[in-house]
Amino acid sequence: MSSLEDGFAAEKLFAQGYSYTYDDVIFLPHYIDFSTDAVSLSTRLSRRVPLSIPCVSSPMDTVSESHMAAAMAALGGIGIVHYNCDIAAQASIIRQAKSLRHPIASDAGMKLPEFEISSLDAFSPSSFVFVTQTAGTMTTPKLLGYVTKSQWTNMNYEQREMKIYDYMKSCDFCVPWDIDIEKMEALLEDKQKGFVVLERDGETVNVVTKDDIERVKGYPKSGPGTVGQDGEWMVGAAIGTRESDKERLEHLVNAGVNVVVLDSSQGNSLYQLDMIKYVKRTYPELDVIGGNVVTTYQAQNLIQAGVDGLRVGMGSGSICTTQEVCAVGRGQATAVYKVCSIAAQSGIPVIADGGISNSGHIVKALVLGASTVMMGSFLAGSTEAPGAYEYKNGKRIKKYRGMGSLEAMTKGSDQRYLGDTAKLKIAQGVVGAVADKGSVLKLIPYTMHAVKQGFQDLGASSLQSAHDLLRSNILRLEARTGAAQIEGGVHGLVSYEKKSF
Repeated sequence: MSSLEDGFAAEKLFAQGYSYTYDDVIFLPHYIDFSTDAVSLSTRLSRRVPLSIPCVSSPMDTVSESHMAAAMAALGGIGIVHYNCDIAAQASIIRQAKSLRHPIASDAGMKLPEFEISSLDAFSPSSFVFVTQTAGTMTTPKLLGYVTKSQWTNMNYEQREMKIYDYMKSCDFCVPWDIDIEKMEALLEDKQKGFVVLERDGETVNVVTKDDIERVKGYPKSGPGTVGQDGEWMVGAAIGTRESDKERLEHLVNAGVNVVVLDSSQGNSLYQLDMIKYVKRTYPELDVIGGNVVTTYQAQNLIQAGVDGLRVGMGSGSICTTQEVCAVGRGQATAVYKVCSIAAQSGIPVIADGGISNSGHIVKALVLGASTVMMGSFLAGSTEAPGAYEYKNGKRIKKYRGMGSLEAMTKGSDQRYLGDTAKLKIAQGVVGAVADKGSVLKLIPYTMHAVKQGFQDLGASSLQSAHDLLRSNILRLEARTGAAQIEGGVHGLVSYEKKSF
C-alpha cells in the first residue's frame, strides 16, 4: 500500500484476526455525484422476496406480532412473526397481519376483563380503554367492550373499584377490514363515535380511534408496500427444527405465510440441515432462510442444503448473553463481512441480525455486504410492538426480553438454543425495558433517509453499488480506537438533548 493511500480494503482489515463490531470500524468518505433522493435502498430478503427498504423486524415476542408485521410491510420491509406461542396463535397472527390494510396500532389501552382502572393514566394518551381477551395488543381477534375516560370520571369511588368487564360498553360499530381510510374518517365524523371496529369474516381485525387517524396522517408518506400475489401484505414467520415444527409449518402455509425463518442461535446443525431439505421438498415455492451463522464454514453448509437466505449474528443483540455464557460468537461487523463474501458467490441474500442501535450501524451492515438488517431493540417499545405501556420513573416504557431469557424459554423459545424440556435451562438473554419510541411508521422513514445520506457520503447510489465499491477495494475502512469512538459521538458537553428527528 502506498504511503499516500488512505485506509484499508475490507479484505485486508478483516483478515487481521480481530473480531470487529460496528463501532470498531469506520468507512472513509468517497465521491458524491448524485442527490440523496437518488439513492435506492431496494433489495431482497431472500431469493424470491423483494423489498423496497432493507428493514426486517426480529421474530421476538416483544417485537413482532400482527401490527409490527403489517407496519413493516406497509413501509416496504417485512416482519417475521415469532413462534413463542402455540401453532394456532401464530397462524392467527399471520392472518391478522395480512388483514391490517391500514397498519394503525391504536394508542388506546388494551386491558383484560378483570382489570381495575385506578387512575386516568390507564387512558393516556387516548380517551378509551378497550377490553380484550389479551392485554396490550389486538393480536387475538376478540374485542369485548370499551370504557371512555368521561364515563370513568363520572363514576363514584365504589363503582371505580369494579372490574372493567362489569361496566364496559359493548362495541356495536363495525366496518369492513378493507375500507378506505378516507371513508373510515368520514364515518367517524358522521357517527360522532370516537372509534371504529374493523372486522373480517366476523372477527375483529383492528380498532381505530379518531386520534389514531389524525396521528397517522402526520407521518411521512410510505413507499411501495411489500405486497404478495394475493394482494395482501407479505409476512414472514419463524419456526424451529423439531418434528412438531413440520405441523406448525403446514398451518402457517395455510395462513398465507410468504417466507419462513429457521430460528436457531447456532444454525449449523444436523437438525437445521434436515429441516431446510424438508421445507424445500414439501413447499418448493416457499423461501426458507437459515441461520444464525457467523462463519463461512457454517454458511457454506446451509447454502449447500438449499437455503434461500442467510441470517448472520451470534450474541450481538442488546439483550443477548450468548457470547458471555457460551464463549462462542463473533463481532457483528466481521461476521457480516465474512458470511456475505461467501454468500455473494451463490447469490444468497444475507440478513444482518443484531447490534443495530442507530442508522450508522445500518449503513455499515449493508455496505459490508448484507441485503437487509434485522432489528429487535431498535423497534421494541414502539406503538406497534406487542405489550402494554407502563410508567417507570415518569417514563413510558414497554417490556423487551431476549428469546434466550428464562422468562421467554418457559414459553418454548428454549428450542432456539437446542434446549430439551427435560433438562436444565441456561439463560442466554435477559429481560429489560425500553422507552416509548412512538410509531415505526415515523421512525423507519426518518431512519432510512439517514441511511441514504450515509450511502451518498460513500458515493453509493444503491446496495449493489455499495457492494461493488467494497469488493473492488475502492471503499476503504479503518479500525477506530476507543478515543476515536468517543470523539465520533457526543462529548465535552455539560448537558444535551439528543433527538434523531
